[in-house]
Parts: sequence; structure tokens; C-alpha cells
Amino acid sequence: MGIHVIKMPDIGEGIAEVELVMWHVKVGDTVTEDLILCDVMTDKATIEIPSPVHGTVAMLGGAAGQVMAVGADLIHIEVEGEGNLKAHAPAAPAKPAAAAPAPAPAPVAPAPAAAPAAVKPAAPAAAAPVAQSAARVAREPGERPLASPAIRKRAWDMGIELQFVHGTGPAGRILQADLDAYAARGVQGAPSAVAGGYRENHAEQAIPLIGLRRKIAQKMQESKRRIPHFSYVEEIDVTELENLRARLNEQWGRERGKLTLLPLLARALVIALRQFPQMNARFDDDAGVVTQYGAVHLGVATQTDAGLMVSVMRHAEARDLWACGAEIVRLADAARTGKATREELSGSTITISSLGALGGIVTTPVINHPEVAIIGVNKIVERPMVRQGAVVIRKMMNLSSSFDHRVVDGMHAAQFVQAIRALLECPAMLFVE
Repeated sequence: MGIHVIKMPDIGEGIAEVELVMWHVKVGDTVTEDLILCDVMTDKATIEIPSPVHGTVAMLGGAAGQVMAVGADLIHIEVEGEGNLKAHAPAAPAKPAAAAPAPAPAPVAPAPAAAPAAVKPAAPAAAAPVAQSAARVAREPGERPLASPAIRKRAWDMGIELQFVHGTGPAGRILQADLDAYAARGVQGAPSAVAGGYRENHAEQAIPLIGLRRKIAQKMQESKRRIPHFSYVEEIDVTELENLRARLNEQWGRERGKLTLLPLLARALVIALRQFPQMNARFDDDAGVVTQYGAVHLGVATQTDAGLMVSVMRHAEARDLWACGAEIVRLADAARTGKATREELSGSTITISSLGALGGIVTTPVINHPEVAIIGVNKIVERPMVRQGAVVIRKMMNLSSSFDHRVVDGMHAAQFVQAIRALLECPAMLFVE
């Protein structure tokens, strides 16, 4: 038998460190060729590392959330034959101290780490729910307990967090008996009944920031620390814009795809930037240089299960409404399914952030460093407005925008937003060159 060592790969582009996001295997697992071993991340691109060999996991080189150097030992796999790292033979010198314990290579699975995964309960299966449920189960961060929808609903109704319930079903699946045993034992973290049928919940869970959440935290901290933000909010009457969108979708929706508000806003942004090119820029504050761009590489903030990602629509200035709409949908889908490439998540020159129907009245969006402006879209609401002396119902929407006050003056920011407002309130102007 030998040891095959897999090292942290060189992702390219001069990256020296990579974050280990998640393990898909543990010590003692049997792996096959092309089985995904772990996920690693650089910037906002997650990469899966497959196994090049068949064998048994002997050692994991790091824990989830750890930042590892490129070239560091990622995982050791015990394989048939010599592998690429020969297992140490017994020491040649016949020293008394070396003869008693059987020598083993240092990187091979440490006994303390392997023991929990290898231990099997010797008690009969019928006794397992009671015996195992009496202790608080600690799962790895991000590990999702196996349970059916019915079990999850019942646990919710009982106020039980499945994260702490031991499952005795196949592959650790949580069964009804496991919930009963957990509630009956009243283990630490289980809710206790009080008067009126309500339950106290004392569960606590420490969740480390790893993977995308860590990248988001670092990015937001850097943006707020380095950029003196100021925000400007303006309300916009989008009644005519929404009427136009409905007409376009009615006439062209089946053939070209349904339009949301974002393609129309992107079009207004592109036109307004012709007059205010200083907003379509990136500021290198270390060098003290502002670079303005003719190309509008529009960042579109996208919420995913893993966190907020900014997908980049290249050359928005060269796309019509339907091309913009199709690209926004494609990029959002790639981000949510984890298939977005590094190029699709970097290089934006100005960003739009929209919470859709949850957009609230006002937001204070954080600039996507090193850009100098971000446009935040709030929800559309019907409000009574006075027009020509009469009270009428109009569809109103606020734009909440933030700017880098080092390079953007308040007057220019206001003029820029007013230019966008004029285009959206008279949408015919979006098509006049």
C-alpha cells in the first residue's frame, strides 16, 4: 500500500492562497476516481477538486474555512501500489524505543480524528434512538440533517432543531422515534414546555464565516472602510414605464421573452452615463487614479443561497432591451447554481442592486469597490399623487443610490439621478438617439 498526495492546486492568475470551503469526504471514506473531494474558493469562484485515484482517505490537510497555500498538502489517499508518496517502512535501526510501536507515516490518519467516524454502536438497533438521542449531536457547520418533509414539519411544530437530533435511520436519517426520544429526554438545546403550550428554545449554534460569506464580509468591510459613501434618494413615477413594459411583454413576450424592470433601468443608465461618464469608473485609491470607461460593464447584484454575488453583464451599451433581459436571467441562473465563472463575477464598472418586491422604501447600498457608484432599486408602490391639481393614483418607485464622495460631488450625483429619472418617467426617450 502507498500514499497518494493531492496538493492544493494552482488556480492561476498569481493566486497564492485558496480557501478550503467544504469537504465531501472524511478520514476512512473510500473514494473513486473523479469523485469530488472538496470545494475550494478564490474571490467568488468556487472550484471542485476531484480525486485522480481510487483509495481510502488517510488524512485531510485542513478544516473547512481554512486558508491554505497553493502547493500545500490537501489530502492523503491510501492506494494500492506505491502511490506518489511511499509509505514509510519500519525503521532500519533496531532501537528498543522504535521497535515497540509500529511506525506509521506522520500524514496518515491520526487516531483521534479517525476514531469518531469509525466507531459503530454495538447496542441493538431498537435501543439506539433512546441511547443516542440523550446526547446533543454536533454536526459540522453547513451539514444538513437527513429528514423527510413530514419530519421537518413536525420538528418545526415541536420547536426542535434537527441540527441537534441524532438520526438512526439509513445514512443517519432522522425518524419519528428520534424526535420522540429527543423531546422526551429534554437534552440541552431541546425546547422545554411552558404554560400555554409555548416552548422555550435554548439552542445555540456558532456559525463560522467561511466560503462566500467570508468573501462578502471582507468585501463589504473593505468598501465601507475605504470609501466615504454618501447616498441620494429620489422618487420616480414609473406608471408610464410599467404600462410600456406590459405592452412590450404582451406583444413580444412569447417571441423574445418577458421583460422585467431591470433591462429598462439598464437602458436608462447607459444613456445617462453618456452625460456623466465619471460615474462609470473605478478608483484605484492606492495609485490615486480614476479610470473612466466607455464600455458599461454592468454589475447586477444577485441573491443566492450562499450569499450576495455580483454578476457582470458585459457591454450593456451594445445590447437592446431583450438582450439585456436574457443576459441578466442567464447570469442570475449561473450565480444561483454555482456555475458562474470568474470572468462573469468580476470587472464591473457600475452596479445595480434590486431587492424586487422586498425593496422597501429606502436603502443605503454599499458601493462595489473599486467602483464609484451603485444604483439601488426599491419596490414599486401605488400612492396618491397630485397631478395638475387632481389627486390620482400613480405607481411610484424610489432609487436609492450611493456614491464615492472622494471623486463624485453631490451636485453631479443629483444631476445623474435626475437624468435617469427623466428617462424613466418619459420612457419614449429610451429609444431616441
